[in-house]
Amino acid sequence: MTTDIFIGGGGPDYGTKQFLNIGYANRHGLIAGATGTGKTVTLQILAEGFAAQGVPVVLSDVKGDLSGLAKSGSADHKLHTPFTERAATIGFDDFAYDAFPVTFWDLFGEQGHPVRTTVAEMGPLLLARLLELTEAQEGVLNIAFRVADEDGLPLLDLKDLQALLVWIGENARDLSLRYGNVSGASIGAIQRRLLVLENQGGSQLFGEPALELSDLMRLDPQGRGQINILAADQLMQAPGLYATFLLWLLSELFEELPEVGDPDKPRLVFFFDEAHLLFDDAPKALVDKVEQVARLIRSKGVGVYFITQNPADVPDDILGQLGNRIQHALRAFTAKDQKELRLAARTYRDNPRFDTEEAIREVGVGEAVTSMLQRKGVPGVVERTLIRPPSSQLGPITPAERAAVMAASPMAGKYDRPLDRQSAFEMLRHRAEEAALQAAKAEDAAEEAKEAAAREFNSARRYSGTGVPRSSSRRSSRDAGGFGAAMAQVVMKELKGTTGRRIVRGILGGLFKGR
Repeated sequence: MTTDIFIGGGGPDYGTKQFLNIGYANRHGLIAGATGTGKTVTLQILAEGFAAQGVPVVLSDVKGDLSGLAKSGSADHKLHTPFTERAATIGFDDFAYDAFPVTFWDLFGEQGHPVRTTVAEMGPLLLARLLELTEAQEGVLNIAFRVADEDGLPLLDLKDLQALLVWIGENARDLSLRYGNVSGASIGAIQRRLLVLENQGGSQLFGEPALELSDLMRLDPQGRGQINILAADQLMQAPGLYATFLLWLLSELFEELPEVGDPDKPRLVFFFDEAHLLFDDAPKALVDKVEQVARLIRSKGVGVYFITQNPADVPDDILGQLGNRIQHALRAFTAKDQKELRLAARTYRDNPRFDTEEAIREVGVGEAVTSMLQRKGVPGVVERTLIRPPSSQLGPITPAERAAVMAASPMAGKYDRPLDRQSAFEMLRHRAEEAALQAAKAEDAAEEAKEAAAREFNSARRYSGTGVPRSSSRRSSRDAGGFGAAMAQVVMKELKGTTGRRIVRGILGGLFKGR
């Protein structure tokens, strides 16, 4: 039997206890507030609450603080000293320290198990966003994916896509007649962006074995949901890669999970930290896709929670779908800040006991203005709330403790070793080798024809007949010479023809040299 998740509560100047209704947790949510106001701790206690209710969680650890979920808190820890007092203040009677089941993931394979996807699974839309391509360049990228599908060329890693783009460039004239203009400049621009992505470490994202979504939705033997933590401190140095990967993951969940309607509790909860990175300079097509996923993934039993500094970072169409809200303090230092503060306050259901705008400005660290969905999905009245303390350790665990958790994980060894099976790169290399072999055979045949012609020419010169007049003999010699010259011209013409094939062989053969 499930129960609601305790968020925090009262005290003399605060409202009633606040709970996240587990039945409406898939109606999405928002955690907002300025830097240093307590968003990370709020994310931590929500992850604990969902895991305790048997709901798997996916979250990104931007600052490295959330690894503490794997270790029980302690009253002796310097950061936990005031927690017992706060628990008593808010009426958290059954507060206890505890550790939770955690799986660490890392795109770079350093602080967690490697997580990969294939180029084909990422798709041209998200890949174009990741590479920051223009509309014309995105069109060429779509042609590349179409060619790969029609020619049976699996796109698994970046070298597959790079090899395919080279092939498309060499066959641009024929492809342009079929798909539209294939510009060499666009191909070059895409290749340069792929090089930048490689330098950022993006090549480690693409490949096999690809992540299986079922590995994110596991329960431990006690029935608690697995908390999947993506190490993002290094990943944040490439914000486009970070945002695109998380959006891909959300899109995959949307496409693969079956419809379940309104379940008693979510099948999975997804936290998107630093959510503004998803929408900064994003094309309308991408924002529309995020809105579609956010609107429809609820029926798949997935809840999505955006964490950001200001609600204004999230587009209005998406913000309107976030029913459960925890608003930490916003600082209004400028006229723009004051305007955004007023707009944020107007999104809440008013409480006659206090002014919402003033409350958002005044709440301290570890406090928030909250509004949770009630029965029938009705937004609750806004309340000032003291956020409950976490049961797990506040702050990161040590590298040795992280390594021990990874070694004991069921995922240990499954994704650690990359797999490089036959795909577009190998297939195109094989085609190039076949073309080079055919060119070599044609060249050998031309050489043999040349030698045969030379032998016939020499044989004609050595022939001496009887009873042939001298003048006639000289004429015959000139005739033979004329025949030999004509044959030599034929051979030279043939050689000129094979020169092109020789160059082709050199280009195609050298294309994959050293790979």
